[in-house]
Amino acid sequence: MHGLSLRSDASKYMTDVFTQVDEGECQEWLDKIIEIIQKQPLTSTLISKVICETAVQECNAEHDDESDKVFTVIDAFSVPRFTYKKDRKKFIPNSTLGIPPPCLHGNAENKANLFRERYTILEQRTLRHDLFTPPALGSAPSDSKKFQLKPIEYLLGTTAKLGEVIVLGMLTQLKEGKWYLEDPTGVVQIDLSKAVSFIKSCPLSPCLFTENCFVLAEGWYEDELFHVNAFGFPPPEPARTTRSVFGNLNFFGGQSATSVKSSSKLQQIEQDNSDAMFIVLSDVWLDQIKVIEKLRILFSGYSGFPPTCFVFCGNFLSAPLGSSHCKVLRDCFSKLADLLCEFPDLIKSSKFLFVPGPLDPGPSTILPRPAIPKSVTDDIRSRVPSAIFASNPCRIQYCTQEIVVFREDIVTKMCRNCVKFPEDGDVPTHFTKTVICQGHLTPLPLHVSPVYWSHDNSLRLYPLPDLIICADKHDPFHSSSADCTVMNPVS
Repeated sequence: MHGLSLRSDASKYMTDVFTQVDEGECQEWLDKIIEIIQKQPLTSTLISKVICETAVQECNAEHDDESDKVFTVIDAFSVPRFTYKKDRKKFIPNSTLGIPPPCLHGNAENKANLFRERYTILEQRTLRHDLFTPPALGSAPSDSKKFQLKPIEYLLGTTAKLGEVIVLGMLTQLKEGKWYLEDPTGVVQIDLSKAVSFIKSCPLSPCLFTENCFVLAEGWYEDELFHVNAFGFPPPEPARTTRSVFGNLNFFGGQSATSVKSSSKLQQIEQDNSDAMFIVLSDVWLDQIKVIEKLRILFSGYSGFPPTCFVFCGNFLSAPLGSSHCKVLRDCFSKLADLLCEFPDLIKSSKFLFVPGPLDPGPSTILPRPAIPKSVTDDIRSRVPSAIFASNPCRIQYCTQEIVVFREDIVTKMCRNCVKFPEDGDVPTHFTKTVICQGHLTPLPLHVSPVYWSHDNSLRLYPLPDLIICADKHDPFHSSSADCTVMNPVS
């Protein structure tokens, strides 16, 4: 599968190694060894015994440290970066392709790649869906109707009236009041008059169709206009399906070279700690006496049974204070450290994760936001060693569970930028399906939700995590789709 071959002495050595491994763990060890070998500067596809010995030793060292990987917080700026290669139908690490690390303020090529890569991920995912998979040669005819995706250049390259076709593209307004569909091959103006009535009447499409989201549009092309009868989102794909196609690649990030989902040791730790808890709070206004009093009650209640982690999301002050904002926030964190020092069992057994909000100190409101500066948090860091200040969004890996924490008032922004707001159903369900189908935390125009072009991958949800914590000012909700749960703890 990887184009590698073993020399005879290497083959004998590997056979001896695997006789000592339990049969159920063979595949996991094999994936790790191949991953390590691929990272070495190979001069040939013929693998020698020396290379195998080095890989096995490194693998053993990683396995010994696996117990340290039970809880990991992954910064948005350190998320692994992959590029999908259509000819090989697999994701390749950017480091292997020789692509240099991203700079914060990218160039025009980075902006183009931002949308191109979003499209590529959704396209390969859609083409793998049952509705778009052509029947295999010699297979029995299926009752379900099959569809075929067409690029926009297919529409533009013909003058005749086409029958019904399906196009995957990004919904955008290149001119005010006129909607277009765009993909890497071209752009076409669309007529949404019939599609809007479809959204209104169809109970199967409870989603928020926002500008710059990707849609599957069905219709016909005539007189340089694509008349859309109906459109919906690309079908979602559960994480287990994605991993069955791409193996144990670690898309999520963390210390492990491969996905933690395949670790039998972490699975066992997770089963042994089935009562582990995460406490999630949003808009923890540390300048409010009432909030500090309630935190004291919370900490005293949990001091006898320390949870795994307290997740505190900003904003950490109730209002912006201008030039004195950082000084006041520093004093508030010091008061929080005083409070935590009253509960040494919590400090010893629990983690305290702080995720910045839109009004907390930091460079502008562009996503992803870095952690709150150390100049503001150095006091609480020194007194509470288990305090972790992370970026927004950030990722948490607990045993084999993958969690994304995002502090942004994104629900209102998405509702405000809808092409047509759905009249039926509840907003949380619409929001959940939109985020999961788009595979992205902010499927919005860049002027509405600015993103660092080179770091857009930190906002992608592929493969889908187990839990998305969207700390929003919207009412609390809890919704699931495609084996992924989206919840909002509310202010």
